[in-house]
Amino acid sequence: MIPAAWAHLPFFARNWPPLAEVIARDPRPILPPTACRFAALEQTPPDTVRVVILGQDPYPTAGHAHGFAFSVAPDVRPLPRSLQNIFKELHSDLQITSANGDLRGWARQGVLLLNTCLTVPEGAAGGHAKLGWQRLAEQVLTEVSSRPRAFLLWGAHAQALGGFIRPNPDHLIIKTAHPSPLSARRGFFGSRPFSRVNDWLTGRGERPVDWRTG
Repeated sequence: MIPAAWAHLPFFARNWPPLAEVIARDPRPILPPTACRFAALEQTPPDTVRVVILGQDPYPTAGHAHGFAFSVAPDVRPLPRSLQNIFKELHSDLQITSANGDLRGWARQGVLLLNTCLTVPEGAAGGHAKLGWQRLAEQVLTEVSSRPRAFLLWGAHAQALGGFIRPNPDHLIIKTAHPSPLSARRGFFGSRPFSRVNDWLTGRGERPVDWRTG
């Protein structure tokens, strides 16, 4: 279950065993399914990470969360409203219309879709936010910032972990409001994160991200 490429992080020896016990004792349905909890880390090992998009906790609606921040399975309709807003900004920025809400194609190109909390009780958003999951996100940020990367920190929760990014003038760090309906109009819309990331990548001689889905 522990993603092999990240197993050296202290979290997995120190924090994960007691955290796993607490989650196992929670009588509520826990999302996403056990096999998906580290899916983002499994898909995007440290040496392949080019971009980090930092979310909060998984979608609390059954059938939505599948281990990648902001992503849903391709058959999910309607899309969560935060994801709808992400796609509105993507279309405004790059005129891309997304076929579905499955963002795993981004992950395969080196976009780490990481939540700061990797489990949630069904119907209880933030229900596991204080269990200690954030230690993993902190260590991942420190690990991947050992060389220049792009970081999209959407919302105050993500930005609070920005201090774990190692200083480097060559990083691209974009801080905006969260794409949720409550805050997207306070700075997320119009921020053009997708074109800015691709401009940064191409400026470094790297291939841009194909932000299309489906």
